[in-house]
Amino acid sequence: MTRVLVIDYGIGNLGNVVRAFRRLGAEVRLREHPEDLGWAEKIVLPGVGAFGDGMAGLTARGWVEPLKQAVADGIPLLGICLGMQLLFEESEEMGHHRGLGLLRGRVRRFPPEAGKVPQIGWNRLEHAGVHPLLAGVPSGAYVYFVHGYYCEPEDPADVIATTFYGIHYASMVARGPVMGVQFHPEKSHRVGERILRNFLGLP
Repeated sequence: MTRVLVIDYGIGNLGNVVRAFRRLGAEVRLREHPEDLGWAEKIVLPGVGAFGDGMAGLTARGWVEPLKQAVADGIPLLGICLGMQLLFEESEEMGHHRGLGLLRGRVRRFPPEAGKVPQIGWNRLEHAGVHPLLAGVPSGAYVYFVHGYYCEPEDPADVIATTFYGIHYASMVARGPVMGVQFHPEKSHRVGERILRNFLGLP
């Protein structure tokens, strides 16, 4: 049974994420502070809300340096929605905010050509690389999004899937043990379940 630590930093309802992993047979702990980080085989950083509030929550609860050390130790980390955005160096959401800096790049607001912002609803994943998270997930599969900002990685090699919403943007990223999905796999039915199962199966 894979041991999964889900980070609670005061942003969003995390119950669906916890239940999704438990349905897949994982042993899950939801924690506000990093005291159980050494127990974890996998780490999940979910979240819905503003980037600045998210970083403030992580900082106040003492997560920033322990997370960086866990990644340095090779523990797989999955950022979901806001959690993916927090992996990057900075965001322009409501000012300028520094992120975790685990991936190089920034978070930007959708341009006018994207139309209605935030993007809410189903959209397609297009493969941009080969990665174990995508095993069994066909290019063009639909997943569920809720976001008004998107990630702009500095290194195109970090992008493993893209989505079109006025522009083509990175909807899945990965570099070593650090991975992120902009959509909500816990709300994306069988495709999302497969991605979470793939994450649990990573060495």
